[in-house]
Amino acid sequence: MSFNKKLNQRLQNLQQQQLYRSRRVVESAQDVTLNIQGQSLTNFCSNDYLGLANHPEVKQAFKNAVDEYGVGSGASQLVTGHQKAHHALEEELAEFIGRERVLLFSTGYMANLGVVSALSERKDEIFEDKLNHASLIDAALLSRAALTRYPHKNIEELEKQLIKSNAENKIIISDGVFSMDGDKADLRLLINTAHKHNAILMIDDAHGIGVVGNKGQGIIGEFDGAIPELDLPIFVGTLGKAFGTFGAFVAGSNELIETLINFSRSYIYTTAMPAAVAEATRASLKLIQQGDERRECLQKRIKQFREGCRELGINITPKPECGNCSPIQPIIVGEAEKALQLSHSLQKQGLLISAIRPPTVPQNTSRLRVTFSANHTAEHVEKLLFALNKSLNI
Repeated sequence: MSFNKKLNQRLQNLQQQQLYRSRRVVESAQDVTLNIQGQSLTNFCSNDYLGLANHPEVKQAFKNAVDEYGVGSGASQLVTGHQKAHHALEEELAEFIGRERVLLFSTGYMANLGVVSALSERKDEIFEDKLNHASLIDAALLSRAALTRYPHKNIEELEKQLIKSNAENKIIISDGVFSMDGDKADLRLLINTAHKHNAILMIDDAHGIGVVGNKGQGIIGEFDGAIPELDLPIFVGTLGKAFGTFGAFVAGSNELIETLINFSRSYIYTTAMPAAVAEATRASLKLIQQGDERRECLQKRIKQFREGCRELGINITPKPECGNCSPIQPIIVGEAEKALQLSHSLQKQGLLISAIRPPTVPQNTSRLRVTFSANHTAEHVEKLLFALNKSLNI
């Protein structure tokens, strides 16, 4: 069988299992309304949680920076790519998070690969929540360290695994806010467990930073008083979600950042993000720090949706009343085909919600991953609830 025939067979298998993926061509700026192939759709599947991707101040900062720095950064950060804008953003993010230093990466995927590969060796063992983001799983697999996965948020099982381990270094890694379920890690329990077993704790708060916690500091900002570096030595955040721009960062001690600069291959061997993106992110950071009103509006829309679902008998997760909820509110329907049918039905009604299917989520947990933005209105949510009720009862 030829190479292309083998590829075609794999693709046909995906189609038969209702797992084939395809792209949409978006013809408008990112916002709560998108134009796709001539259709105007209300967008409920974006990670632009605070509505900053198309914010005028963020756009203007980008435009001004292009005039000053040009478009491309020209080289890696260790050659000529580390510009004044990058350095300023790193310093401002470090102050925002309450850490000594921050290091910018081009994407969250590269940040996770870079951190884990730089800090672990064959003699080490990495312990990960089973619902961690794919980048964290891949990072551990590529690191050469042993990988052990514990059941979702099951700290008791994690402790058993840590006790059994004879590894020289033990690293616990968890999402802060889980990307497909929207629930949060129990950070205090993870900190206590890491201390008890002399393990290093790493949190990837891609979906929490900017949205939850005091002034949008993420999961570390949800507690009275700062979470000291000793308790959480490695903190990762992305800039392409609530920040509305592009890239990622790692926050920690001076020693951590210098180690990553010298050993992180996904940092050393890639071109730096454009300086204009860094300047746009600096503008976005200011909006996040002043964005309590945006976060309050976001929580109102999430609460409206959850209450509406409860009244209609629509099951959503996380099931308990979540207080300061994440913007991710999934509706688990089980079979991939059913999730696709619901997504198509909603699109006919003018709503864009992607069907999330394996391998992104475990088998038989295909879902509609409903996400909210501070730019959504009460009318948008009413439209969503009406359409969901209609589609789920067809």
